Amino acid sequence: MNRETATPTVRSMPGERAREWAQRHHVHAAPSTYVYDFVWDPEAEAVGPFCTDIDGNVLMDFTSHVGAAPLGYNNPEIVERLREFDLVDPLTIAGQDFYISGENVGRGLPGPTELMEHLTEHTSHYGLDTVFLSNSGAEAVENAIKISYDHTRGEYGITFEGAFHGRTLGALSLNRSKAVHRRHYPEISGIHDLPFCTDTDVDGESGCNCGFFTEDGSKLRALLDPEQGHVPAEEVAYLIVEPVQGEGGYRIPGEAFMSEIAAVCAEHDLLLVADEIQAGIGRTGEMWGSDHFPIEPDVIASAKALRVGATISRSEVFPDEQARISSTWGAGDILSAAQGVFTLEAIEERNLLTNATERGRQAKERLRDADIDGVVDVRGIGLMLAVEFETKQRREKVIEEALKRGLLTLGCGHKTLRLLPPLDVTEREIDLACDLLVDAASGST
Repeated sequence: MNRETATPTVRSMPGERAREWAQRHHVHAAPSTYVYDFVWDPEAEAVGPFCTDIDGNVLMDFTSHVGAAPLGYNNPEIVERLREFDLVDPLTIAGQDFYISGENVGRGLPGPTELMEHLTEHTSHYGLDTVFLSNSGAEAVENAIKISYDHTRGEYGITFEGAFHGRTLGALSLNRSKAVHRRHYPEISGIHDLPFCTDTDVDGESGCNCGFFTEDGSKLRALLDPEQGHVPAEEVAYLIVEPVQGEGGYRIPGEAFMSEIAAVCAEHDLLLVADEIQAGIGRTGEMWGSDHFPIEPDVIASAKALRVGATISRSEVFPDEQARISSTWGAGDILSAAQGVFTLEAIEERNLLTNATERGRQAKERLRDADIDGVVDVRGIGLMLAVEFETKQRREKVIEEALKRGLLTLGCGHKTLRLLPPLDVTEREIDLACDLLVDAASGST
């Protein structure tokens, strides 16, 4: 498959073999969030955003596996570098109990040690110097709030409306996006939520549409006010925020909102946890979504594009006591650690932050100029892109029609369609995907 000329080719979607495979899969699989019967054939041709399913359909994947495949399919920066190594078994070790050597650069496979070194280099501007590796984004968030509770001895947490931080019980307590995530599960006590302000035309001294800002100041400041507030600032363990909300609908915060968070955290010495699971590792055109805003995270939770989970903070925030935090396999996925290192190096060496910014701008201009019927907003930062429709039904129909044309997309929020192309997506591929999406929207009316 030639990436420079490849185009989607769909005979039927899903095809007969895909339907059969999905049926077989669900014989033993618990119900979960399967979007559609797309069954990737890993032995067929695939490159960049283009992949082939088991019925021979060539598809254009603008989901990047929900951001977990940041360089698309069979990227040479990953695949060719892995071919250099004689892989060993086990490729997963008890990484919190054993070490693996990654010496002899060029011959040695980079592992958890090298990955942590890269992460601290990329967070040094925030003063972060220590990493705890885990298996997933939810675990990264869990450990972020655990070390915050331990460090501050506080009992309260602050989250925001529309937030999604994972599906483990602690992370679920912080979610405010969809009721299905939390319904009937026990929760951590002491969690307070506030509006996530996306207004771009407020100055922080007057009201806003969501109610975060009032004529008397922000609800965050009021919550912690020593005379009129009901949460003592000294008992707050952390404030957690997504620099750009993911599952909540790809909502971009306003500058005044993020400035107020930064100011209040500084004033009360609150630990600020940035959930960078979806916005981090170059997705927004900066290495971290936080880099776009005046906040300075004390703790960063990363995963997805990183290929592993990682909680990054300052050494003094982490517990000194051994086994206070631990995980048998958390730092032991050797192959994923190497992929994480190669991904970070590719982003830097190929200037993919600039590409994400330029291609994201191109996509927004194309989709806005198309004036798609039923679209109320086209937004995004870098290649974290969203098209919001008037209704959920309209969004779902467009996703269905796009799939028939060979374009894989995903929903988020209530009525938003999200696009996550690979970070090295080309100008041609953006044009092609936008044409398919516009055509899908026209065919769904």
